[in-house]
Amino acid sequence: MTSQAIHFGTSGWRGIIADDFTFPGVRRAAAAIAGHVSAKKKSPVLITGYDTRFFSPEFALAAAGVLRAHGCRVLMCQEPTPTPTVAHAIIHGKLDGGINITASHNPAAYNGLKFSGPEGGPALPDVTKDIEKRAAALPDEPGSLDEFKEDFKRGFETIDPRAPYFEQLKRMIRFDVIKKAKGIFVFDAVHGCGAGWLDRILVEHGIPVMAIRTNRDVLFDGTGPDPSEENLAPLKKAVLEKKALAGLATDGDADRFGILDRDGTFISPNHILALAFDYLQETREPKRGASRSVATTHLLDAVAKLYGVELFETPVGFKYVGPLLREDKITLGGEESAGLTIRGHLPEKDGILACLLIAEMIGARQASLREQLNDLFRRIGREYWPLRMNLHLEADVQAKLMGRLKSDFKEFAGRKVARVDRTDGLQLNFEDASWVLMRPSGTEPVVRIYTEAATPAASEKLAEHARIWITT
Repeated sequence: MTSQAIHFGTSGWRGIIADDFTFPGVRRAAAAIAGHVSAKKKSPVLITGYDTRFFSPEFALAAAGVLRAHGCRVLMCQEPTPTPTVAHAIIHGKLDGGINITASHNPAAYNGLKFSGPEGGPALPDVTKDIEKRAAALPDEPGSLDEFKEDFKRGFETIDPRAPYFEQLKRMIRFDVIKKAKGIFVFDAVHGCGAGWLDRILVEHGIPVMAIRTNRDVLFDGTGPDPSEENLAPLKKAVLEKKALAGLATDGDADRFGILDRDGTFISPNHILALAFDYLQETREPKRGASRSVATTHLLDAVAKLYGVELFETPVGFKYVGPLLREDKITLGGEESAGLTIRGHLPEKDGILACLLIAEMIGARQASLREQLNDLFRRIGREYWPLRMNLHLEADVQAKLMGRLKSDFKEFAGRKVARVDRTDGLQLNFEDASWVLMRPSGTEPVVRIYTEAATPAASEKLAEHARIWITT
């Protein structure tokens, strides 16, 4: 029997449960990770966590058992644990890395495995390629639920990373400023493992919060744990009923955020990143630049120019943010897919931190998010309206597209191309500062179209031109 290939995308290895993502595969991946870390240090120490998905605790036990069998000391999380909390535990405990069983925001049929190195951030390509190579050379090892029972009997050394992580958040967030907002926030855990984390730290600081969808539901209401506009209808209802200051949401492993304004309007993650960067420039010292992926709004560039700081562009994938943080070059690292971290925090996106930062910003500015965005547009002198479209293509069409994306472009959709950027996929930048990016997803079997223009209608028109070009 041929072993299933293990491939790490922009954020770990993911697949459909029982099809691509299996117990034998998890064991093989864990053996490859054990081989990788053991080659660097004798008797390495790793943390193992898991989210609220179907079979996540059992997959975590399977991975932990293999790690221990290969000479690693394993610290097992006692409950579903956010990815940023696992990342902080690695740094705080000076561990050699960690595995978190999660497929983040992907639909319920998926599960996955994230590996973080000793720096706490997502493993860089040279590391994941080594793990993939080691995994390809290993056979699958069949197992049974009886083995999990034996693992339970033998037990694992457990870890509770909550207190150190909360102390870190206290260093990053001004909870006294959040209190000045004088109102209630609504938190939507979307049945993920942010439940009992974001709401709990707000309660501990005496900040009114109502939490919804905090129970485990492996089907995630049938929509998946993505804090997207279409998935946050229950949050919108609660925000309006409670007349809340804002709606705060995290995804399946709480590394991404979703934000609703006080009137229930969904605020684009791109706009949240720009508002957060602007707020940090006003309130934090020393002032540093920002990083964004090639798919993220150029509004961040405009904010950087406003404050005279540098903007760094990266390929898609939060693993590229860590080095910039370690070199102390940025105040904020962000991605349009609702990923954010800040200076002094983690080289990993943190949806809990992001929500708290936005709550702090609301408390400090005493204005709705829409009012704050309009003010930012006014100060910059231009509006930015990003858009993302997903295309599910047949395999042969997607294969041909890869070749077409390598073509030379002087013009597109009747517009003159001012600059071509191939950092990740194909980005065409136009003379009026609008742009379009076409790239295959690193986490799902889709091709993504990203556009940005001065109005929502112009962004939609540009995206439609790209869709037609791709499909014809």
